[in-house]
Amino acid sequence: MAFTAKDVQLLRERTGVGMMDCKKALTETDGDMEKAIDILREKGLAAAAKKSGRIAAEGMVYAYVDNAKKVGVVVEVNSETDFVAKNADFQAFVKKVAEVIAEKNPADVAALSECSFDGGMTVADALRDKILVIGENLSIRRFVRYEGDIVAYVHGGGRIGVMVRFDADAACAASEELQECGKDVAMQIAALNATYLSKETVPAEALEKEKEILVSQIKNDPKNASKPEAIIHKMVEGRIGKFYENNCLLQQAFVKNGDITVAQYIEEMAKKAGGAMKVVEYVRFEKGEGLQKREDNFADEVASMMK
Repeated sequence: MAFTAKDVQLLRERTGVGMMDCKKALTETDGDMEKAIDILREKGLAAAAKKSGRIAAEGMVYAYVDNAKKVGVVVEVNSETDFVAKNADFQAFVKKVAEVIAEKNPADVAALSECSFDGGMTVADALRDKILVIGENLSIRRFVRYEGDIVAYVHGGGRIGVMVRFDADAACAASEELQECGKDVAMQIAALNATYLSKETVPAEALEKEKEILVSQIKNDPKNASKPEAIIHKMVEGRIGKFYENNCLLQQAFVKNGDITVAQYIEEMAKKAGGAMKVVEYVRFEKGEGLQKREDNFADEVASMMK
């Protein structure tokens, strides 16, 4: 698999490792990005690696919750420029799309396109109309719809959107504590982007892969060269706890109070409300993650205008 200079740059942005080391890793893996990340981590060069890319595309993420119907939606709609993303007409369109998703419950973006939008138009019709009016290519990229006790949070004017679904009893479901807890948990997810809900939900293959990486990290440290395998594996087991703390939402230290975990915070809020509640699932969208941002060359643009 061939790779380009842009692939090297993307690997650097995802890992924080130098360009030459990134190039070597991609060469070693024949251009496989995920394997290159593993190699850099095994060598101790990359402290962490997120699967989502950091190259941004424009548009906005929006979260909508209908508490009366117990339905929530988070949706991402992309535009070519940030200028359009700040346009009130574009924002109104995105909000209407979220409402349609909440009401119609389409299976996917293709099904959403055929849903009734407004004034006899479908969503696809409305999107084409907005493209003509705004003058940029727009696309509805993705959405998630939940039913139940839901709290949503949008950060940075649509840069990140989070939706959290709770399983709550009657005492907690209608409480202010659930709303407060939900917002705090959603903000935690927005900030730290936990990969898994809890340590129990980490897939066995992902855990084994992490252990393999930790073993390689330890063996690549000259101080551990003479340590027997049994000791190395004990060291790995000790470090798995830190893996859970970094990657599992409920095991993370609560941002507002580092003395307790997120799970303990939720328990405290449930007791305060006089009932029981737990986080069942969540979704986090970051605008443009994994998308290539349009690259404009200002000098070329000016030169073309002068011809």
